[in-house]
Amino acid sequence: MIRNFVTVYPGHIDLPDHGQMATPANERRFSNDELASVFEKTEVVARKLDEIGFETLWLAEHHFQHEGYEVLPNLLMMAVHLAHVTKRLKIGCGFNVAPMWHPLRLAEDYATADILTKGRTVFGVARGYHTREVETFGAPLTDNEANRELFEEQVEIIFKAFKNERFSHKGKHYTLPPEVPYRGYTVKDLTLVPRPVHTMETWQPVVSAKREAMDFMIRHDIKGMVGGGAATMAEGPIKAFQDAAQRAGKNWKLGENLGIGIFFFLDDTREKAVERLRPYYEEHVKMFAPLGFVPGLNAAQVEAVGKRGGWDKAGVPTLEHFVKLGSWFAGTADDLVAHLKQMEARFPGLETINLSTALTTPQAVMIEQFDRVAKGVMPAFR
Repeated sequence: MIRNFVTVYPGHIDLPDHGQMATPANERRFSNDELASVFEKTEVVARKLDEIGFETLWLAEHHFQHEGYEVLPNLLMMAVHLAHVTKRLKIGCGFNVAPMWHPLRLAEDYATADILTKGRTVFGVARGYHTREVETFGAPLTDNEANRELFEEQVEIIFKAFKNERFSHKGKHYTLPPEVPYRGYTVKDLTLVPRPVHTMETWQPVVSAKREAMDFMIRHDIKGMVGGGAATMAEGPIKAFQDAAQRAGKNWKLGENLGIGIFFFLDDTREKAVERLRPYYEEHVKMFAPLGFVPGLNAAQVEAVGKRGGWDKAGVPTLEHFVKLGSWFAGTADDLVAHLKQMEARFPGLETINLSTALTTPQAVMIEQFDRVAKGVMPAFR
């Protein structure tokens, strides 16, 4: 049964134009003042979600995006600030990209945020998908196997540090601590100062749903966030996660310990919702298709979305295509209630639904959309 309403805001500024006829993604560049406006916008969104009873605002860690799409570089600092201006809203790290951190620095910073926010910061880790940022920080990404190997060792270290008063680690990438002299003795182990005191609940995105990745998550009690696009595939990542749990002896229902995402837009009629959502959907495609996050596009279609217009000729999937699949939603509040009730029936273990506005949705429209959810959707699940 759906109990928790959450959203992902990746940290986009308000763009001056949207859609396939607007500025191509690779041609966008904004001033520092424009990029810094994301912090005020994030605070406005957080206050609204806190007011209407959303459980968690998930933010995304990204770097160097002069294009204005994802411009929040430090989620833990943001969480501490937002906890001061809200009353109960949790702030999710969706996600801290572990290969861009030293694992012990990430563990320390999360523990500090956990304590300062009294448990309202939710930990999340991911491997990353922007070569520009991950490789710039000195970690591999173009080598997928090297990235996975590094990430998994980092997560092992983080949980050792969280769960043990003393710990040490020897692996391929890290020897912790190095055996060095210190104040008259040789260092043999470490203590994380501080350790989390409220929660070590951890989330990770479910993308490829490969068996080894799912087994790794289950082994470490990591919950999964399934993004928009995969929410319709019960035999895909959602089933793969349940299968991994069963291999570990856990009798979980389909959808249990997962958050499932839908990109949504509400209006008084379905037709109005589709037309208002279309330019934001197209902007989303412009950003994510070249990164491989718009399913079903071929190379020619990916090339087409990097230019102005010509999408129909190239056969780029329309918004209606993804609405039909169920990964995007456009309609009335009553339509969305019915859609979510169907998801409850399909995924009996589902408790967390991620209702997210499309990338680049303006602040005023985001607030309007969340108000519509609060008034017309959430009461049906209370």
